[in-house]
Amino acid sequence: MSSPTITRAQARGRNKASRHARGAKEPGRPGAQKSVALTILMVAFLVYTVLPLVWLVINASKTQADLFDSFGLWFSSSFSLFTNIGDTLSYNDGIFVRWILNTLLYVVVGAGGATLLSTLAGYGLAKFRFPGRGAVFAIVLGAVAVPGTALAVPTFLMFSKLDLTNTPWAVIIPSLISPFGLYLMWTYAVEAVPNEILEAARVDGAGELRTFFTISIRLLAPGIVTVLLFTTVATWNNYFLPLIMLSDPDWYPLTVGLNQWNAQAQSAGSQPIFNLVLTGSLLSIIPIIAAFLVLQRQWQSGLSAGSVKA
Repeated sequence: MSSPTITRAQARGRNKASRHARGAKEPGRPGAQKSVALTILMVAFLVYTVLPLVWLVINASKTQADLFDSFGLWFSSSFSLFTNIGDTLSYNDGIFVRWILNTLLYVVVGAGGATLLSTLAGYGLAKFRFPGRGAVFAIVLGAVAVPGTALAVPTFLMFSKLDLTNTPWAVIIPSLISPFGLYLMWTYAVEAVPNEILEAARVDGAGELRTFFTISIRLLAPGIVTVLLFTTVATWNNYFLPLIMLSDPDWYPLTVGLNQWNAQAQSAGSQPIFNLVLTGSLLSIIPIIAAFLVLQRQWQSGLSAGSVKA
């Protein structure tokens, strides 16, 4: 059997592909330099992100005296992490535990309620047509552009007239409104819930609420998880609003409470407790990290949904 002949065009094509493959592997080529630059940039971002966490873990294991007598990025001779944890949880009659429970209350009711309202409103705006829908869209976009700190003082004045300041409702009620979460669910529901499924459910006699809670909510699950994570982080890290709304330490969240501990060193006759502040900060980020690890798969799918169309 004779071997197949190779034309000159095929030979030139193979030689060109071979030279291209060899050139891509050569370190002097622009493509290789671009990969090295990208790697250096990613390493810089990784160091910038991880270094504060490493510093926090290291210094949370030190005593108050060792914080100023040892190198900040290495452990001291005495490892006091577990002692600091015990002191943090028991300091001032266990007020830190109260702050944790307050923060969980604000997150469960505030962030959970914001996710529910964003899901209902976003779904309704995406799948129903009504007069003024364009105006609502413009208002939502405008609300997304307004920073929350700009609304804190007007909110305080309004709540003070209602005698709701220094109560949990002063933190929970503003947390129920999430313009970004509403906009995210709006755009996600447009592609995630096909209109054909809704029409089929209506033909079968299902009401709108039944259709939403039995069909649509399952299709919206990745988007709901994404909004829940964003609202949880925003509520967990909320500082300025509870700072101006609350004056009773028994209702402080972790952010305000730890800042009060940190400012204690500046008060006359007060004992600095920077080791407890660092340990409390370490304990306060553990629930957020756990939430991201548990919901990571649903969160990633929610971010990428709608990016590819059939």
